[in-house]
Amino acid sequence: QVQLGESGGGSVQAGGSLRLSCAASGRTFSWYAMGWFRQAPGKEREFVAAISRSGSTTHYADSVKGRFTISRDNAKNTLYLEMNSLKPEDTAVYYCAARTQIILSDQVDGYDYWGQGTQVTVSS
Repeated sequence: QVQLGESGGGSVQAGGSLRLSCAASGRTFSWYAMGWFRQAPGKEREFVAAISRSGSTTHYADSVKGRFTISRDNAKNTLYLEMNSLKPEDTAVYYCAARTQIILSDQVDGYDYWGQGTQVTVSS
């Protein structure tokens, strides 16, 4: 199995940027398609972005398309989420997740391993 740990969260004003990282350990990172999800207080966990094993294919939620970029460095066993033009509605705990199947998924139950999450707070 793989262990995941997020970092890079924090507080930022609207319009600002943050870069989240997700460090993986355990089994070979490149075996897993990866995703980012977020959960705001009182809301269900929702899909943000996903990336294929090689990094050649990505998929985004409509709410973040054009503002967020998912990427990965398999040599460093690390997943990234570059977040620009942040809005107050982006405030949430952000989670990275790993999926053993090849096809990308935007479903919470499509992922097998999860990190502990990192808080992102965007103030207006």
